[in-house]
Amino acid sequence: MLRLIILIFILQSCVTSKSALKNFNNAEYNSAAEKYNQIVKEDDPKTNFLLAESYRKSNQIKKSSDYYKKAIQNGYKDEIAHYYLALSLKANSKINEAIATINNYIQNGKNEKYIAYAKAELKNLNEITNYPDSSYYSVKNLEAINSNLTEYSPTYSNGKLFFVSNRDTEKRYKGTGTPFTDIYEIKTKGAIVDQNSLKILPDNINQEEVNEGSITFSKDGMFMIFAKGNDGKSSGRNNVDLYYSRYRSNKWQTPRLLNINNSKSWDSTPFLSVDGKTLYFASNRSNGYGGTDIYKANLNKRGRWINLQNLGPEINTPGNEMYPYVSEDGKLYFASDYHLGFGGLDIMIATRKGGKISIENPGKPLNSEGDDFGIYFFNQTKGFFTSNRIGGKGDDDIYTFVNNDPELKIVNYKLTGNTLTPENENSYLTLDNSTVKLTDRDNNIIEETFTGNDGSFSFIVYPEEEYYLVGEKENYFNSRVEFNTLGKTADKAKLKDFVTNISFEKNLILEKIILNKSIVLENIYYDLDKADIRNDAALELNKLVRILIDNPKISIELSSHTDDRATVEYNLDLSQRRAQSAVNYIISKGINKNRLIAKGYGESELIIKNASSEEEHQINRRTEFKVIKYDENESENNEERFFNNK
Repeated sequence: MLRLIILIFILQSCVTSKSALKNFNNAEYNSAAEKYNQIVKEDDPKTNFLLAESYRKSNQIKKSSDYYKKAIQNGYKDEIAHYYLALSLKANSKINEAIATINNYIQNGKNEKYIAYAKAELKNLNEITNYPDSSYYSVKNLEAINSNLTEYSPTYSNGKLFFVSNRDTEKRYKGTGTPFTDIYEIKTKGAIVDQNSLKILPDNINQEEVNEGSITFSKDGMFMIFAKGNDGKSSGRNNVDLYYSRYRSNKWQTPRLLNINNSKSWDSTPFLSVDGKTLYFASNRSNGYGGTDIYKANLNKRGRWINLQNLGPEINTPGNEMYPYVSEDGKLYFASDYHLGFGGLDIMIATRKGGKISIENPGKPLNSEGDDFGIYFFNQTKGFFTSNRIGGKGDDDIYTFVNNDPELKIVNYKLTGNTLTPENENSYLTLDNSTVKLTDRDNNIIEETFTGNDGSFSFIVYPEEEYYLVGEKENYFNSRVEFNTLGKTADKAKLKDFVTNISFEKNLILEKIILNKSIVLENIYYDLDKADIRNDAALELNKLVRILIDNPKISIELSSHTDDRATVEYNLDLSQRRAQSAVNYIISKGINKNRLIAKGYGESELIIKNASSEEEHQINRRTEFKVIKYDENESENNEERFFNNK
């Protein structure tokens, strides 16, 4: 009988352990934590680690410290446990113990990647101990809408505050052990909410037993993008995705998946730019820099999101970055658990100037030892955010903030213009439906937009930077112009107004591609009777190289012409050698030779016959190119970028 009881106990333990691991592998971390907590033993390193991880991954990192410690003390081999132990100690405000843990690991660890994480966190821990205890921000719990459960990710649109909450659902999400979340709305004037107007969004937005998450709106409030979680069905999506809906006939239409989603990744926390043409969001898709990274994409004229870009290592880290928000003056606000912070997620501010990005923690009380995230500005100094700090009403609560900095001055730099095409020598016509890119001097795309019928475009630009504006349209030469804000930065000390708008204007001229139309290259000179490319000629040919790089669909004939002051045979040979020399130079800059034909015409196509002056002879001695092929189906090739951009 005793043996039978022991056998039953062993079988139950095995089943429980397997069940816990199954929950863990299915990202049902709260369920896994509950089961591991029942079977964990002091001297079992693996189970202690899995229990600690279950707590961390279910947003209960404060509970994980003791179990990381036990895992390490009993010989757990994965060195990441040391790093996570420090983070959990930090979340519990045990900064000195976290520093000691990190120092010990750096001295004794062997995994170079994790040691790098530890060194970065040690730097943060040392800096955060000397960080100011307060800033110009003041914060207040928005008690009128918070419950004893979760409210997070506030967004304002058309007189209403939208937020996410799990207040009215009973069934629980196994990942966190908390009720499923839905999206709510409430009428508000600033921070004064009308409690009687609180309501949940309709069933076609909020689906039963599915987590609906962060939401963002177009400027007119008639279009929204929001996150929706996995429904748990075998035929469903594997993770969190972004959906969109339009408000028509006094109701939100059935949501549809955005084309930007990756079916195997977590795609969430969206933010839509004011003009509705740029979408920022967080994703843990592969090839990122860490856990979740912030990405952006552009809306094309067909309504699809294209040009997906990771915001890069200045913003994204081996940790988690999420909840992006771009202010009117171009600052990126986001939440991170890796940049310098007080614990958990902290709100960060990324500012761009002179081509470099600096990251600032705005300090307490906007940030705390808890998770602080999801900031949204109601105006330039006031707004909302989310925190699970001590003293809240529930789990995550919505707070209001005010920036009381007496020296605060906001300067918005904006570049506007139009895409045009020549009508004749003295006038231009509007060119609609063009693509316009703002790039840095290394041709990295900073922003991209698409013009409407009026051909207008607008970009946020930053102080002390150099740019290119690049215009593109089918059947037109891509156009490129330089622009910079060097020396144009406003001195905030001299500004009287709280908000200053500084606008710049630059138009783009795109010329229609006409096959076999000759275009003269100015200032292509050769020494007498020679075909060598002189330095001054190289500068001009570089411009043609740039045209060919910017217009990968064209192939050209490059032609050379002489005057008539030698024999026909000699001039024909000289012009061919000169044309070939120019083509060879262009090929040396990375242009595919199959796109180029060299043609010498000698004196056969004189512009001025019977020229009598040196100026007239010079007009005849010209170099031209003409497009002989335009392949609309040719995709952009991988030609080397012209390194000096001349």
